[in-house]
Amino acid sequence: MERYLEYKIEENYDGKKVLAFLKTEIKASARLIRNLKNVPDGITLNGEHIRTVDFMKKGDILRLHIPSDSDENSIAEPLEFDLKILYEDNDLLIVDKPAGLALHPSHNHQGDTLANAVSYHLQKQGKSAVFRAVGRLDKGTSGIVVCALNKYTAARLSGKIDKEYMAVSEGLYEGEGIIDRPIYRPDPIITLRTVDERGERAVTEWKAIAHSNGRTLLRIHLVTGRTHQIRVHFSSLGTPLTGDTMYGTPCREISHQALHCCYCRFTHPVTGEEIEITSPLPDDMANLVNY
Repeated sequence: MERYLEYKIEENYDGKKVLAFLKTEIKASARLIRNLKNVPDGITLNGEHIRTVDFMKKGDILRLHIPSDSDENSIAEPLEFDLKILYEDNDLLIVDKPAGLALHPSHNHQGDTLANAVSYHLQKQGKSAVFRAVGRLDKGTSGIVVCALNKYTAARLSGKIDKEYMAVSEGLYEGEGIIDRPIYRPDPIITLRTVDERGERAVTEWKAIAHSNGRTLLRIHLVTGRTHQIRVHFSSLGTPLTGDTMYGTPCREISHQALHCCYCRFTHPVTGEEIEITSPLPDDMANLVNY
């Protein structure tokens, strides 16, 4: 989605090059800077074209033009879907994904993903953007998904979003604790992971919230972000997430793994505002522990 960003140059950048501001102040990637150079009005100072090697003065107005995505084929086909929007502005769209909805199109999912639903939501407003989810949720996991609406926002947020999850595991946990076990992918073709010393370090912090029916409702914070980390860690302890058919067993009470992204916090890459988003525990998970 096309975006214009404007900055007033402060005293600490007086006499500095445009490139220094782009790299240090707004942390623009080398790729974005190259792209801006290729746009006629990609970088202007006080309304005039300027090079990245040129100097700025205090009070100057630097303007960046981030064009719309040029590859229209990368924009997902719109799917009419009633999205639950948690936050929206010109740079971000944050949604509450239901369990069962895949994020991206794949050979198993064509036209029925969150990417397609977001495309429809933007189309209704006369907008379009390549789907850029910052972080990912498995198809069977519900909760908060942060979508960047341009390349700059996506790059600035990568690895910068703090998230927490709610999960229901089989077995009883008390208090709080940390699981520090490496996660390994035995077969590069299969998504299945396991705890194995050959893997990468993975650290999961958990706190018990409630118990019922031999299960525990947990609040979880990921110190690292490995694929399937929560699911693999609790399965490795003999207490898989309820309903997790990949790392546990099916459950008649829930059709997917009992895992929900309930909270996220980050600094808005354009406004600098601290953003906090919450999502309530879905009924099907709450019912598992009478919560």
